[in-house]
Amino acid sequence: MPLAMLKLPDAVRLADAPALWAGLQASLRAEAAQIGNAAGRQLQLNAGDLRSFDSAALTLLLAAARLCSQQGLTLQIQNAPPKLLELARVYGVDELLWPAPAQTAA
Repeated sequence: MPLAMLKLPDAVRLADAPALWAGLQASLRAEAAQIGNAAGRQLQLNAGDLRSFDSAALTLLLAAARLCSQQGLTLQIQNAPPKLLELARVYGVDELLWPAPAQTAA
């Protein structure tokens, strides 16, 4: 279980993305180290405060998911606003960010 949940800010726009990524990347690495030390497998990111965003938000989330994967973790994005889910669907990356649960044979 994660020690803390990271949060996205209320706005993620293209102009803000480089600075946001620098901070998020450092937080992800620190959190991944703590989770790895606790034998966890998931890092949680809360997108519930996100109100103003463009496609840069998807780029940020995909980079975060890739960084987690490199650390042997899974990024779990929670409380994503419906418009973000729709934007991810339109760009065809929704299943990369919110993979469907594995189905078990009955």
